[in-house]
Amino acid sequence: MEIFDGKKAANEYMSAHTLAFSTPELTLTRFAFWLGDMVPDPSGKSKSIPRIMTFMTEQDFEPVVIDDDTYVPTGAVRSSSMYGHTASNLKFCGECGAKAASSAKFCNQCGASQD
Repeated sequence: MEIFDGKKAANEYMSAHTLAFSTPELTLTRFAFWLGDMVPDPSGKSKSIPRIMTFMTEQDFEPVVIDDDTYVPTGAVRSSSMYGHTASNLKFCGECGAKAASSAKFCNQCGASQD
C-alpha cells in the first residue's frame, strides 16, 4: 500500500521557504500548490510527475484486531490513587485478589474479566 509521507514533505517545504510560518492559511494553500507542481520523475520512467508522488512510500500494515472481551495487561497501568478510588467503590479481583474499581471491566494486574 502506498502511503503519503506528509511529515517529510512538510519538512522539505518548510526548509526551503523562509516565510512558511507567517500565515497558516496562506502557507497551507502554497503547500498544496507546491505538492501539485510537476517535477522530473526520479526513477526516469516518465517525463514528469506531481511532486506529491515523490513522497509516496510503500508500507505494509498488519490489520489491527480489537477484542473487547480480552485484556492483556502491559504494566503501564498500576494501582494508583489518581482516579480517586475510595473504599466504597473498590472491589477485589476474583483471580488474583488485586484491588480494582467497582466499575472496572478487567483487572489491571492479571487481565481477568470482572463481570
